[in-house]
Amino acid sequence: MVKISRNTMIKNRIQKLRTNLKIDTQKLREETIQNLKELFTLAKNQAQNENIKLKQRQTWTRVATYICQVINTIATHFDERQIDQDLQKLEELINEATTKTKTQKTTTTTS
Repeated sequence: MVKISRNTMIKNRIQKLRTNLKIDTQKLREETIQNLKELFTLAKNQAQNENIKLKQRQTWTRVATYICQVINTIATHFDERQIDQDLQKLEELINEATTKTKTQKTTTTTS
């Protein structure tokens, strides 16, 4: 029977945790990027939608551009706090864009 010291056992467990963390982090990164790509497609479609006003399309273009920046940030490094801040800002931009769309539709239908 092979004797393994506690220190070796601890080092092995830490190494295993690091390996799992890298795998989990990479998987999370890939899933997040995929979800952001889908959001980008939706924002791009809104930006190209000729049924909404130019100002609104410009807002959606800004959202799509910011999504690309977030994708780039996630692809190059994984800083949870920065990603969380970026996603919070993205959510605010989308809320702003959708609020303007709803306001525009309400104004159009009441006119």
